[in-house]
Amino acid sequence: MAAKKPFALRLDEKMMKAVEKWASDEFRSTNGQMEWIVREALKKSGRLPKSDSH
Repeated sequence: MAAKKPFALRLDEKMMKAVEKWASDEFRSTNGQMEWIVREALKKSGRLPKSDSH
């Protein structure tokens, strides 16, 4: 896997709390949950290279 590039993401408080709860329910960190959400959206839209779709 390629090196991860940090960046700031601003979410409103309600959205952040929902992501944190979802992450907890899935036994993931909040960051891990955000990565999963983005990866799934990229796969669904056909924008994720095949080698990255694990």
